[in-house]
Amino acid sequence: MDSDEFVEAVRKENETALSRLGSSKSLYAATGGELEPDEVFRAAADSEHAASETFASWADSADDEDASDLFASIAETESEHYETVSAKVDDHEPGEIPALHEYLRDLEGTRERLGGFVGRTLASEKSKTQLTGFFTGQADPQSASLFRDLKGDLESQLDEAVSLLAKRCDSDEEWEQAKEAASGAITAAYDEYTESLESMGVNPKPVC
Repeated sequence: MDSDEFVEAVRKENETALSRLGSSKSLYAATGGELEPDEVFRAAADSEHAASETFASWADSADDEDASDLFASIAETESEHYETVSAKVDDHEPGEIPALHEYLRDLEGTRERLGGFVGRTLASEKSKTQLTGFFTGQADPQSASLFRDLKGDLESQLDEAVSLLAKRCDSDEEWEQAKEAASGAITAAYDEYTESLESMGVNPKPVC
């Protein structure tokens, strides 16, 4: 397996979860049903803050220099994202740590962390698409462009992570370990999405 095959395998194995995380219900779940711009910004700021904290802690505890440098760079970018998004919210105080980041913070080895990062990024790409669409619908092109730009940063982060992962996986077994971590991250995000919707009496599955 190579890096391209790895990402495609993660996408395929988690197709349903990623599809639903990319649905219009995802913002409804993230905001507790309060689909107002302030609450959407607040939810986005919570996510960016959690990401910056997670990846900063990974940088400090990484078991090799290349991984530490990568995680530090990502943490810096996510911190900048947080500052940008939280500026849209009056006196933002970070909320509870998202389940996705609770999962990521329990990962220890570089291979598992890189795999988990890939899963997190694929899930985050879905949410950024929804954020862009939400503010487009609000006739707020500036905010829509902001989240479109943040999604662009995710794409470059993903490329760097899978490139480093390829150097850390020498066997199918090691690729599988990384894939399990990636799927675990997506599952954590999807389970929280499902629980949030169900608590509000909303069916998380699409109505056909």
